[in-house]
Amino acid sequence: MLRALLFDLDGTMVDSDPVHYQTWREVLAQQGVTLDTETYRTRFSGKLNPQLVEEWLPTLPVEKRKGFIEYKEARFRELAATLTALPGLYALLDWAKTRALKTAVVTNAPRSNLEFMLASLDLEGRFDVQVLGEELPVGKPDPLPYRLALEQLGVQPAEAVAFEDSRSGVLSAVAAQIPTVGITSSQDPATLKGWGTELAVPDFQDEQLLAWLARR
Repeated sequence: MLRALLFDLDGTMVDSDPVHYQTWREVLAQQGVTLDTETYRTRFSGKLNPQLVEEWLPTLPVEKRKGFIEYKEARFRELAATLTALPGLYALLDWAKTRALKTAVVTNAPRSNLEFMLASLDLEGRFDVQVLGEELPVGKPDPLPYRLALEQLGVQPAEAVAFEDSRSGVLSAVAAQIPTVGITSSQDPATLKGWGTELAVPDFQDEQLLAWLARR
């Protein structure tokens, strides 16, 4: 029986990856590093900022990395002011509320970005639990963020559904044994299903998704 819906943020509730790509391209160019769309899609999306800085700016002094990340995220928030939620998200959250389903957001995004995006999308107070990978010993693709969300919600993996768009997010949810739906904002359906999603849809108003959820 379905008891909870768990949502990733970037690329899932909102198609923010193009803005993240634009921001990363801009700030990395200032460091002499070139970033193209394919590299971003395959090697950036869904990862924690410290991992990305370690990989792409290994010579940046450790004491300057936190400031660089904060600068990058502040620039992202400037560019992301006009983003809107994926179609069907509000209706799905209303559907969940009428059925007393619990909800969580599980993300690798920094808390400042999570709070900004929830406020921008008018989603403040809509989630019972917020789990941030950067505040845990490990983030996605480790299953820990999703396992913690399940624990805090008081539900079993089979009683939940996770929504994800990136490789790291899908692997995290699947490893936590949660039935997972892929959102095709940054990956094609075949790729998402190859990582373990049970379904791959473009947004939350897809009729295939609504029928699948109703059966659960």
